[in-house]
Amino acid sequence: MSKALFPRACAALSRRGALLVLGLGLASACDRRLLPGGASGGALPSGAVVLSALPPPPPLPAAPALPPGPGAQAPASFAALAAAADPAVVFVKTLQEQRILTGRRVVGEGLGSAFVYDSNGLILTNNHVIENASEIRVIFGRTREMSATVVGRDPPTDVAVLRVDAKGLASLPLGDSDGVRVGDWVVAIGNPFGLQHTVSAGILSAKGRTSQDVKGLDESGYYEFLQTDASINPGNSGGPLLDTGGRVVGINTAIRAEANSIGFAIPVNMVRDILPRLLKDGGIKRSAVGVQVSSVLPDDVARLGLAVALGALVRVVVPGGPADVAGLKVDDVIMEFDSKPIAGPERLRWLASLAGVGNEVGLKVARGSRLFELRVKLVELPSAPPAPRALPFP
Repeated sequence: MSKALFPRACAALSRRGALLVLGLGLASACDRRLLPGGASGGALPSGAVVLSALPPPPPLPAAPALPPGPGAQAPASFAALAAAADPAVVFVKTLQEQRILTGRRVVGEGLGSAFVYDSNGLILTNNHVIENASEIRVIFGRTREMSATVVGRDPPTDVAVLRVDAKGLASLPLGDSDGVRVGDWVVAIGNPFGLQHTVSAGILSAKGRTSQDVKGLDESGYYEFLQTDASINPGNSGGPLLDTGGRVVGINTAIRAEANSIGFAIPVNMVRDILPRLLKDGGIKRSAVGVQVSSVLPDDVARLGLAVALGALVRVVVPGGPADVAGLKVDDVIMEFDSKPIAGPERLRWLASLAGVGNEVGLKVARGSRLFELRVKLVELPSAPPAPRALPFP
């Protein structure tokens, strides 16, 4: 299939807010046909397996009495946690070389944070900390400095893995970002403004922040940020966000410049999903369904006769792409991907991107009041050119 079908989304097709690109992008100059769908639905795709009518909306559950989580009780002091975690947090210095439009070479120094997650010399940080670096130095404590090499990096998630030639290093365990709850205590450790080994504490303020919540991000990226009010500043990028058990639940990555104490971290479970591929291949080869999707809004529920405002609403189908071949239409709602429930478009984008080029997966789809399954064979998602960052990255 021609890569002419894969440029970025065209703003002219953005109905009710920005579209999220899932799989294949829009064709040049929005050269695209919108496939008919709607509440009436029409005939189902050939090969579709009809499941049933959509179930009625579930009743609202009573608020459960939640047991205390790992961060529910505020400790009298974070000193023991900080002392145990600090040896695994490192200061990153980079020498960065770029050529500007005149052809002149510009050399600068970058600063950031990182942490050892494997005692055999493997380190996690942000991609933007080491991007364009010709040399990377990692400082342990205040005096031990070592050269580091890039094992793998993934710009769409802003994750990078480094390696130093050392064994038996202090390391931090990776925790569970799904298990940490809004309101739980968290601790950030890093090197803001070059002030090495700075500790700050706060709570987890929110989960699942996307490019719709955090403006200025490259919309081709993948975002499910944890939000915290623990102090994060320039230089904190790449450092760990810890639960009160000292486990990493996120990698600190961005701030809201005009706000006070609003910082964002990449959930560690997203990192877990891509880590094996970064170690093996050095990068991520992403797969694509061939649609653009958005959230299901309340008026979509009424217009399409849906039971609930869940799933990913198909706004655009790429002609000749996997979804088109399988019979997916505009206004279909993808409820499951490969037997995994889809709460919204960002979840679908993430799962589809990692499912594997050439693999065939099942989709559970709602078309009006009907529910059916179909299968699609995924194709490769070409890399989008990097977009300039408008959001301050610490």
